[in-house]
Amino acid sequence: MKPYTTNVHTDKSSQDTCQLTTSTETTQKEKTSIGQRFSQLQKNNFKAMALVMFAQYVQGGTFGTAVKMAEDVTDLAKSFIYEVARRHPFLYAPTILSVAIRYDEMMKNCCRSTEDLTYDLEECFRRQAPKVVKPIKEDGLRQEHTCGILHKFGERTLKALKLAQISQKFPKADFVTVSKLVMDVANMHKDCCRGDMLDCMRDREELLHYVCTNQDILSSKIKQCCEKPLLQRSECIVNTENNDKPADLSPHIREFIEDKGICERFAREKDTHLARFLYEYSRRHPEFSAQMLLRIGKGYEDLLHECCKPGAPEDCCSRGEEELKKHIYETESVMKTSCDIYKEKGDYYFQNELLMSFTKKMPQLTSAELIKFTKQMTTIGSQCCQLSLDKLLPCAEENLDLVLGEICRRHLTDPINPGVCHCCSSSYALRRPCIGKLEMDEHYVPLSLTPGLFTFHEDLCTTEEEKLQHKKQEMLINLIKYKPQITQEQLTAITAAFTTMREQCCRGGNPQACFAREGPELIKRCEKMLSA
Repeated sequence: MKPYTTNVHTDKSSQDTCQLTTSTETTQKEKTSIGQRFSQLQKNNFKAMALVMFAQYVQGGTFGTAVKMAEDVTDLAKSFIYEVARRHPFLYAPTILSVAIRYDEMMKNCCRSTEDLTYDLEECFRRQAPKVVKPIKEDGLRQEHTCGILHKFGERTLKALKLAQISQKFPKADFVTVSKLVMDVANMHKDCCRGDMLDCMRDREELLHYVCTNQDILSSKIKQCCEKPLLQRSECIVNTENNDKPADLSPHIREFIEDKGICERFAREKDTHLARFLYEYSRRHPEFSAQMLLRIGKGYEDLLHECCKPGAPEDCCSRGEEELKKHIYETESVMKTSCDIYKEKGDYYFQNELLMSFTKKMPQLTSAELIKFTKQMTTIGSQCCQLSLDKLLPCAEENLDLVLGEICRRHLTDPINPGVCHCCSSSYALRRPCIGKLEMDEHYVPLSLTPGLFTFHEDLCTTEEEKLQHKKQEMLINLIKYKPQITQEQLTAITAAFTTMREQCCRGGNPQACFAREGPELIKRCEKMLSA
């Protein structure tokens, strides 16, 4: 059974060209007038929303121009909404306003006690600021990620992803209801991603209204979310846990394999049949990631193409089940092995393992980029590896998908290498396993051993562990870029030699002179080790 690549059907075949494609569909809708929107939002919210839109989509203008265009927006912390909108062009306007509410709450909480001379205002801001900043980063990344999927792989892929996710979240909802939600969510993202903020807001409001007025057929877990203010409702529903599966839901969907009329049905209503399979499989498996469900759906599609050919053996479909079990086992094994390594090595050494792997795969990335991306992956390990097995895969693969999406968007801006190009362009659902299987970039020309490639200074004697680890990681990256074929034994020997030199120089009275003397000698010894 081959893994699933896209939506309910297939990815765009033209993506093999490794070029960015964008959706140009401009479906006309009944527009909400400015006057109607003003009535819905009220004066203050309308002014703030106008400022958001002007800052995002007239980026060449100054702050003063944006304020003048949006009139006197002063009631909702106008250093904050403007700056957030300007710096996060993919962040949906309602999200920015909900963040502004948190900002306003932080200001009230921290500034109410300023008359107390013993009160530490900076500490208050330091403690509460993450509550404001974190949603900006997370929501902005997630929304840019969604737009990236839409633009790169098309509307069908986005619909398939949302079909899997919505089926998991609302397993008691029937297929027709889930299909309606998928269409509504996809249309909302199309409007939001092309910058049509008024329609984006209207779509979201209508979607939230539908969900909250149909709780009885969707989920018993969203009641509290639907009681929240409109701006906070969407985030709450997205983050709420999946509803319980129906008690009478059979564990298997044998009819999609054993039904004698399956080939006729597939030929007659291909898209709907595949969508029903993905819906039925997803609602039964909350322990799988959405990306894995897409791979399973594509595998099922490929199976039918093969088994519905004239002359195909009678047991053709049942053989596909073995391939499915194999893929599930391999995926779960990869995640479990990664978590075992994380639990054994801890954050720093786990990140170093990732650094060695990704520097070989993508040596064209800068040290800062490699450290940033592998740090994000390490954070995923810390968040997901402590979860039970039924929650590990959705947590790990769906969060890792965000990081890989960021790497792929970086590739579109400044191409990395042909291997990354293939993985980022050929299939959305296969992106994670594809990048996982990449090995050393054979086209890469290693760095030359110039005098400035490895330098040792007295700042290596710092007692701040985080700074020291960062410097050591930069050296590790340069070492691999200089010698991509380095073995684990060679790396261990060089690390031990470096540690000995550092301890020796940091104990002396003049570390800088010691590093200037011992550093070149260490490099000579390392060259011999690497040439052995």
